[in-house]
Amino acid sequence: MKALKIFALMAVLVTASAFFWVEKTPASGYKVGDIAIDFSLKNIDNKKVSLKNIKGAKGYIVIFTCNHCPYAQAYEDRIIALNKKYKPLGYPVVAINPNNPEKQKDDSFEMMQKRAKEKGFTFPYLLDEGQKIYPQYGATKTPHVYILQKTTKGNQVKYIGAIDDNYGDETAVKQKYVENALNQLLNNKEVSVKETKAIGCSIKA
Repeated sequence: MKALKIFALMAVLVTASAFFWVEKTPASGYKVGDIAIDFSLKNIDNKKVSLKNIKGAKGYIVIFTCNHCPYAQAYEDRIIALNKKYKPLGYPVVAINPNNPEKQKDDSFEMMQKRAKEKGFTFPYLLDEGQKIYPQYGATKTPHVYILQKTTKGNQVKYIGAIDDNYGDETAVKQKYVENALNQLLNNKEVSVKETKAIGCSIKA
């Protein structure tokens, strides 16, 4: 009987420690080929936006970005250009600010509205309130790109990483990772470069 009690106690301790470990270990986020969840986040026009409600989409260019980061600022015009080129082809940009505005005042909702107006954003610019979405995707930088393709199974991740290979000088870009991936998808081809290293500011949690 005593041995049974000791065994039962050990089982409880092992279960509890395993639970604690799982809870404390951060999720790594999506890998290429995974099915990404949809979301409902507040846009700068105060309306909620979900991927499923974007009409005519074959997929999405989901970009975690923000106001204050110089890397994100350097890519703003290129993000606008991506939306202009690929939205009519079925791949609109959906930008998400993952930063906690209490940690970074320049990334408040009001500052998002101001920045979008100044730059003339033509795409949704959403606030990840409570910072629930970016960890599920596994985003770590601003900007950090996830190209999703609509499939019968859901929104499948086809590319993760950087927009291109030179954030500082657009004229010196040699590899346009996002454009190349989108062009291959639009031509029913396999994406040749599926993942690159995102270069940018760390997300402020």
